[in-house]
Amino acid sequence: PLQTCHMTTNKPRHSSSVQRRPTFTTSFALKTMKLAIALLIASAHALVAPSRRQHQGTALRATAPLSQQTGFSSMDTAVLDRYMSLDTGDNVQAEYVFVDADRTARSKCRTLPKAKAKGAVTSLPKWTYDGSSTGQAPGDDSEVIIVPRAVYKDPFRGGDHILVLCDTEDPEGNPLPTNSRAPAVVKFDAGDAKKQQPWYGLEQEYTLFNLDGTTPLGWPVGGFPKPQGPYYCGAGADKSFGRAVSEAHYRACLYAGLTVSGTNAEVMPGQWEYQIGPVVGIDAADQLTMLLPRANSTFRLASRSLWVT
Repeated sequence: PLQTCHMTTNKPRHSSSVQRRPTFTTSFALKTMKLAIALLIASAHALVAPSRRQHQGTALRATAPLSQQTGFSSMDTAVLDRYMSLDTGDNVQAEYVFVDADRTARSKCRTLPKAKAKGAVTSLPKWTYDGSSTGQAPGDDSEVIIVPRAVYKDPFRGGDHILVLCDTEDPEGNPLPTNSRAPAVVKFDAGDAKKQQPWYGLEQEYTLFNLDGTTPLGWPVGGFPKPQGPYYCGAGADKSFGRAVSEAHYRACLYAGLTVSGTNAEVMPGQWEYQIGPVVGIDAADQLTMLLPRANSTFRLASRSLWVT
């Protein structure tokens, strides 16, 4: 902050009827000082303002969803619900889910006859997508084939709509290098593995983030939460941040037919985990791929998976 500096001088007293005019030198010095102060203020504002505006913008973007401490969205879904309740006749929507080069689930939707959607997964048609947009193919030969491998009920649309987990292949039918599912199936079907029917239980930990991509749910913007201790399996609005997402995800898993066996809050605010299993063979990994990113988007949140054990 700038402070005004007052200068005083010893001047001889004059008659009250006589006013002393400032000399040209004094007037010029005062104007020069005012100009210098104005330039100083302008320069300081130019240096400080951009960072201040950037900080305010970041804080605003992060604080809006952060105020939804429980993960509930303030979005009014009445308009969307009006359309989602419409009858689709003899057709259903089939959401084809596949894994990209970063091992992240993506999806695209197509229309299928209701009778075909209720049949075996082998009766569902193959489909394609642009692999150059997912880091899985060059731009001059970008077609990737997605092959249905597992079908689940769609908890987001309800009714007879379905989710379809797919393998990714090139046009010649070879699994893409990023398709780790295909070689896993070979191992599960080889030798005594298929005969012994090994059971697997998988635990997936994940952290919920605000849409600024930086602030975990329940964390102060640009800061840190209280020390670890009360959050693991905790209860209360000041401890279990994102419980609504966990509850929605859990119920969606049960509706879809996944073998979800449990869930709990983890040691960090905004961190959760869920368990799939016991499940035989490749089904454990298939089920673990489904649902979570879509459930997060319903609440305007992002998630990052930490590890699978």
